[in-house]
Amino acid sequence: MQILVKQATIIWPASSLHGLQQDILIDQGTIAAIGQGLSAPNARVIAGAGLHVSPGWVDVFAHFSDPGEEHKEDLQSGMRAAAKGGFTTVMIVPNTQPALYTKPQIEYIHSRSRGSAVQVLPIGAVSKNLEGTALAEMYEMQHAGAIAFSDGLKPIQSSGILLKALQYVKAFNGIVIQLPDDKNISAHGLMHEGIFSTRLGMPGKPAIAEELMVQRDIDLAKYTGSRLHLTGISTRKSVELVAAAKADGIQVTCSVTPYHLSLTDGALWEYNTNLKVNPPLRTQDDVDALREAVQAGLIDCFATHHLPQDWDAKEVEFEYAKNGMIGLESAFGVLRKHLPALPLEQLVAMLATQPRQLFGLEAPRLETGAIANLTVFDPETEWTFTEQDIASRSKNSAYLGTVLKGKVLGVINGSLSNF
Repeated sequence: MQILVKQATIIWPASSLHGLQQDILIDQGTIAAIGQGLSAPNARVIAGAGLHVSPGWVDVFAHFSDPGEEHKEDLQSGMRAAAKGGFTTVMIVPNTQPALYTKPQIEYIHSRSRGSAVQVLPIGAVSKNLEGTALAEMYEMQHAGAIAFSDGLKPIQSSGILLKALQYVKAFNGIVIQLPDDKNISAHGLMHEGIFSTRLGMPGKPAIAEELMVQRDIDLAKYTGSRLHLTGISTRKSVELVAAAKADGIQVTCSVTPYHLSLTDGALWEYNTNLKVNPPLRTQDDVDALREAVQAGLIDCFATHHLPQDWDAKEVEFEYAKNGMIGLESAFGVLRKHLPALPLEQLVAMLATQPRQLFGLEAPRLETGAIANLTVFDPETEWTFTEQDIASRSKNSAYLGTVLKGKVLGVINGSLSNF
């Protein structure tokens, strides 16, 4: 199959073509030609005003619910959702049933996710069965293709276990990913502890539950000299702690979700269960701090925290609703809308370049003869996000009916695409 992308602006800082308008001809998954006025009689033509092309995007923290809860999401629907959102690579958390804590379970993900324009990279569990009491088979999982290690949605509470994990992965330069949350403090909270939790009469999750864990995890990373990635940081203090750690030369990186950059705890006044997430939505001051950190280059990349929940998990009283929001399909539109001052080149770097550098993934090349791995998008189009834009099996998005800015048109990854 041939695909011809016409007059697309190239957003590819590593390429000499960055910033230029070019035609790109892809033949059987390989870039066959780049230039002006290209034609191919049998090609599928992608054309239109405002067309842009960048390296394929990467999501570093998503949940596909497979195996175990395929009624919410399976690998195939998750990959379709990722492609719809412009992602050609997705790192998925191990919080499945059974959990991804052995070599065969990592191999299962790789074997079941072939044949898509989206590459699925499993994150292996740090602890056996995500119980947080004994280390899992990390070395074997790493050889089977685990991209990093984390207990995902069940962050490691034991300092001893996290210490051992950081020491263990250092032998092969691995990375531990932590969602910082002290469950001893936050376990019974339903939203951020503050003015709005008081007004709404809901128990809160204080910011210190996150910030204590951020500091603890940084201290352990410093002690071990290992690589730590903190995902979903959501408070001003967390940003300050990460900034100080980086200045101190500690190998800590971080990611932030689109919803923590765009929504506050004040949005919960209608008790919309799709806004029940963890870490919870914080204050406007926290959102401002996160945006400033993105602008300053302190935050390394974005993570959608795509977490499908079915109708039964959300259409209940707020207290009983499960945490989580889908985010793959809406991520780019949310980021473009709520980070208007962020240069497009920097946004693409955080979506495509920096996550690959962090996790040791090969960077796509824009040159004749290279395997195509790219995202095609229009950064200026405004559009309303509806259920028709969702490829996930679950529809738990707080952005339904919202006008977003910037729309993904499709992805190409080798001989596979979703055009």
